[in-house]
Amino acid sequence: MTSILIVITVVAGGWSLVAGRLEQWHVRAPLVLVLAGIATGVFTHSEIAATMNSEVAQHVAEVILAVLLFVDATELPGGRLLGNDPGSACRALLVAMPLSLLAMVLLGSLLVPSLPLVMLLLIACIIVPTDFAPAETLVRDPRIAARVRSVLNVESGYNDGIVSPVFLFALILAGSTAQTHTPMQALGTAVPFAAKALVAGLLLGLLLGWLMNLAEDKHWMTAQSRRILVLVTPLLAYTVTVAVEGNGFVASFVCGIAFRYLRQAPARRRGAPAPDTSDFRLIEDTNSMMTMCMWFFFGNAAVDVLSQDIDWPVALLCVAALTVVRILPILLAFLGSRFTWRERLMLGALGPRGTTSIVFGLLAYNALPDGIYAETAFYAMTLTVLGSVLLHGVGSTTIARLLAGPSSFPAKGTAPTEYADPAARNH
Repeated sequence: MTSILIVITVVAGGWSLVAGRLEQWHVRAPLVLVLAGIATGVFTHSEIAATMNSEVAQHVAEVILAVLLFVDATELPGGRLLGNDPGSACRALLVAMPLSLLAMVLLGSLLVPSLPLVMLLLIACIIVPTDFAPAETLVRDPRIAARVRSVLNVESGYNDGIVSPVFLFALILAGSTAQTHTPMQALGTAVPFAAKALVAGLLLGLLLGWLMNLAEDKHWMTAQSRRILVLVTPLLAYTVTVAVEGNGFVASFVCGIAFRYLRQAPARRRGAPAPDTSDFRLIEDTNSMMTMCMWFFFGNAAVDVLSQDIDWPVALLCVAALTVVRILPILLAFLGSRFTWRERLMLGALGPRGTTSIVFGLLAYNALPDGIYAETAFYAMTLTVLGSVLLHGVGSTTIARLLAGPSSFPAKGTAPTEYADPAARNH
């Protein structure tokens, strides 16, 4: 364990020293940590990855996902729940994403007919949600229209929270060894979990947001105490909800939405700008460090996966998830919208997968019985995320350049006024 910590801290520290320089070459922390994990896996024969299939690893992944969902829910632009363009965000979240899940299940039934539909749904929930960790610079790239970046930012913030109840339902059903465990019985378990999560997350988010506003008005808080309160909020939401047998992930996500909404309420009433985001810096940095560790372990585990014979049907399914299964639903969902065809194609092409897929895949790998189901879920997650790191992390600027068109480039020496409102921060 000591050697693992040495490698992670050395790599993270080394990246920190040259992060600005690496960003000029479009090399971000996930790629660096994945490469470090792969290099370590080659020399250790992926012995570190064996720890991923353990109860401790599962609990760590759950905490990371809880914090990630909360941060996602608090990072949306425009001071609105659905960003600057709610209608377009709903097209992506409520039309395109369900179509992508359905397309994955249908395509999987053709490519991998040996897998039951519920396993295909579980795999779809793992590899469909987008996450901008591998390609964060996309939401600041001036070659991409501001409204495209806004939708991408909102989608990546909300889709994992929306998918998590479906993921839980599929995991309960696929993970059962009892022949009598029917979809209705799985729903009977998942629905109360989600209902408790909605109530707990909403109440805790509103309560803690109101208390923080009250304490701030009375000058009872310090800058440090505000940051600490924000950090413990998703942990409190997750643990309390799990204690009452609810879905802690949904609770953390809903808590983030409610907390952010109430924190911004005083500013909205005064017509003032949104509150200073410095209160979220501690949780953002903590989340970044946790996800960097997750990327390292992912790279280590990828060595073992890539050393196996290629499962071509599953590999084709993963390629489709990153391309046509993402692009076609987006094109259908945005029919009749104000978006040009070039912008619609860009929305579909720029859909990176990252930390959310890794954590969902790890949770499925630990929860499913040992065997082909668990291995296939983990294999699909690994191939999809690796493909996304290459396609969207390394190749994102190429995609943006090809799809943006010459009119998207500002004249030399002039400010790009069309893109004056870049999407807000996103991890």
